Amino acid sequence: MRIGAHVDQHDAVAQSLDMGATQAQVFLGDPQGWKGPQFTFPVDGSDDGAAPDERAAALRDAAKAADLDLYVHAPYVINVASTNNRIRIPSRKLLQQMATGAALIGAKGLIVHGGHVGKGDALEVGFDNWRKAIEPLESEVPVLIENTAGGDGAMARGLERIEQLWSVVAPAAEKAGVPLGFCLDTCHAWASGIALETAPADVSAVVGTISLVHANNSRDAFGSGADRHASLTDGQIDPDVLVSLVRAVGAPVICETHADAPRDVAWLEEQVAS
Repeated sequence: MRIGAHVDQHDAVAQSLDMGATQAQVFLGDPQGWKGPQFTFPVDGSDDGAAPDERAAALRDAAKAADLDLYVHAPYVINVASTNNRIRIPSRKLLQQMATGAALIGAKGLIVHGGHVGKGDALEVGFDNWRKAIEPLESEVPVLIENTAGGDGAMARGLERIEQLWSVVAPAAEKAGVPLGFCLDTCHAWASGIALETAPADVSAVVGTISLVHANNSRDAFGSGADRHASLTDGQIDPDVLVSLVRAVGAPVICETHADAPRDVAWLEEQVAS
């Protein structure tokens, strides 16, 4: 089982190797911005004068040489479900740009949040907007939709919403030839009221194979709707439950616990191996 963490793109390989990780998740630019992919990985150890495609190739080649799998997390601002044209249309454009950028670095997946509709908007419109985003998308990299923690209009909060979304996006992706997968975030699942003890079976029954696990504990109570990650051994979720979930799913794992990530990666690797 490959286990890694979210790291800075600029020194993604070194950070990952230092913590003994076998995969890494990165942003391709500002996670709160609308710019397309930005590549910051140095070429031949230098930051001077390299073109974006050279930097992308350098990251791809360095990761391959280190036997490190890469994943890209799309910017948080993407919301293809929105009924607001000023958000939905740029979101579609940025999703395509990130899919193209993820391919340039040889990523194994592009993670994107499920998004939401506004207050008073019908959920069905949001689900259909997802269909309209997937059908024209061109991506050789699997698009991994991630479950979310809260929000009344959220597309991927809780099992019922995930099932509704999947009934729309799965046929659209098959029609478009877009590889589609699911990223299960444990903190988000906990916050949305999904029982983690049965989540591997419950979620798989809806989406098929779970492609990636974001292994995070939570600072808040079950069903709170709050998205606040905690170190794997320090939050409200029983660490043994997290380990059992990771084992049961059997998918690659990314820890999104930032400063605690080196400790969490080492701990999780030890637990899974025991």
